[in-house]
Amino acid sequence: MEHSMHKKPMKDMGGADHHAMMIADFKRRFYVVLVLTVPIMMLSPMIQQFMGVNWQFTGSSYILCALSTIVFFYGGWPFLKGLVSELKEKNPGMMTLIGFAITVSYLYSTATVFGLKGMDFYWELASLILVMLLGHWIEMKSIAGASKELKLLVELMPSDAHKMVGDSIEDVETDTLRENDIILVKPGEKIAADGVISEGESYLNESMLTGESKPVKKTNGDKVIAGSINGNGSIQVTVSHEAKDSYLSKVIKLVDDAQKSKSQTQLLADTAAKWLTFIALGTGIITFTYWYISGQNLAFSIERMVTVIVICCPHALGLAVPLVVARSTSLAAKHGLLIKNRSAFENARKITTVVFDKTGTLTIGKFEVSKVVPVQKDMTEDEIIRLSAGLEQKSEHPIATGILEKAKALSLDMPSAENFKAITGQGIEAKVEGKTMRVVSPGYLKENNITVKDLKVNDTETVVFLIIDTELAGYIALSDQIRPESAGAIQTLKENNIKSILLTGDNKKVAKSVCETLGMESFTAEVLPDQKLEKIKELQKNGAFVAMTGDGVNDAPALAQADIGIAVGSGSDIAAETAGIVLVNSNPKDIVSLILFGKATHRKMIQNLIWATAYNVVALPLAAGVLYRWGILLNPAVGAALMAVSTVVVAINASLLKVK
Repeated sequence: MEHSMHKKPMKDMGGADHHAMMIADFKRRFYVVLVLTVPIMMLSPMIQQFMGVNWQFTGSSYILCALSTIVFFYGGWPFLKGLVSELKEKNPGMMTLIGFAITVSYLYSTATVFGLKGMDFYWELASLILVMLLGHWIEMKSIAGASKELKLLVELMPSDAHKMVGDSIEDVETDTLRENDIILVKPGEKIAADGVISEGESYLNESMLTGESKPVKKTNGDKVIAGSINGNGSIQVTVSHEAKDSYLSKVIKLVDDAQKSKSQTQLLADTAAKWLTFIALGTGIITFTYWYISGQNLAFSIERMVTVIVICCPHALGLAVPLVVARSTSLAAKHGLLIKNRSAFENARKITTVVFDKTGTLTIGKFEVSKVVPVQKDMTEDEIIRLSAGLEQKSEHPIATGILEKAKALSLDMPSAENFKAITGQGIEAKVEGKTMRVVSPGYLKENNITVKDLKVNDTETVVFLIIDTELAGYIALSDQIRPESAGAIQTLKENNIKSILLTGDNKKVAKSVCETLGMESFTAEVLPDQKLEKIKELQKNGAFVAMTGDGVNDAPALAQADIGIAVGSGSDIAAETAGIVLVNSNPKDIVSLILFGKATHRKMIQNLIWATAYNVVALPLAAGVLYRWGILLNPAVGAALMAVSTVVVAINASLLKVK
């Protein structure tokens, strides 16, 4: 079922199927031309002369002409069509050059068969078209490869949902859900669509929206967001809109848009390619005129012109940036970096300061057990968790969720609880294994004059106590844990001379603790959305190139103001809308990867541009015949081969790009 679901978003991206057809078309044309090129080579007088054989027979030149005509019209059709299209748009480019070169080659060669003095170069024509088809096939495959990675993103959201149909429940694909459908969301499941609770209540992990690490209680009439995680209660949700408007659909679209978008470097390459087209045509005509006027025959002069035009085809230049773009976008998507804005991604190399939101980015965004301390000698940590979890089984409080998850993680068998009752505002009580047990807050201890010696909790932790009969057995501290990767990420930023600043709506004690634990530059706590925006402006005023990372609606203004906005993927769609880059896995290490990968990508682009232009600077004079007097001369096929080598070098260099 997941597989069938994947097809639809990919088609919606427009052009994926068309692209596949184009690849198949170039592949087919390449193999047909390859088969025909063999007899064309064998029948070519120039090749026979080179091999010292004579395979001429009556009518061989007409067979050669017939085979070459098929190659010209069938193999050369995409280039001839491209030539007409570019001329219609008054935007001559690579297709104009190739189309012009093969047309001149074909017409001249055919004229020699039917009486014009000179030697045909059908074999050069066939090999030139063969190399060009191969080049385009490789190019289109490289770019199409990037789009495949988008399918992996679909797996980040539930592929199916439990749809209520009358009194029964049907499992349906998420993308078939429509407005006003009712879905059942069971405990622990992700919510499959944005909507409103119509029945039931539960605690939802919505740290993506509010920046609040504690799960939020949701009851009848409350809105829920697709992708948020349900707690212990079952809820029924009335769907607000179709899957195509979901956060994930927007992510797929933005990555596809990023692949198609033109970056600053691409615009530079396009300009260079356009100029090269004019230079090639101009130089080709000048070359022909020079050699013909200086006494060379028509065949030689046309061959020089064709070679100049072929060797100048800005194929490598045209591929220099798109291949890196395709490779970087697909690699990034594979590693959880969704590039929405190409320029923002390329500018990642300029970042001097990274501003972090806390919840869900540096921290996990989930209330978890951070400490278990037995007070009685015969108690173990596991026993404290086992008994507390037995009590908490019927509770849907965030603290209960944290304790139950810890018990599950430790694979503990939870005892059953009887006579369960809540102690208002202070905890819960029940009979467990024949004893009266309570899990209570510090307030209960104060009220009942129970003291704890040497309480080992810090400012960032919430603590609950387990009381068996009337004796304190131990306590459990819970907190929104700092991600294990956070410290390493901050350290790597430091090594790259990039400052890290914490900006959070949380209280100062928590912010100070996180900042000091991770070794960050500074922190600002208890800030409102507009204050976050002002803080970004202040940093920019002081000359910093700022990247802001956040996951909530409250971060959207700051994400928009920052030089580069980075939204964490578990976050709200508003944050993703305003950010230039989305991190799927909400991992701070990904921010470091993004910056280093941005630098590596820019380096590859520049390397490819240098290679593509330097190759033309050297090859063009050789093609024109400046070293002819010294016996150095390139024919069109060698020119095409060199051009192909240039393209392959650019493609290989792009493929060496890696996410560190």
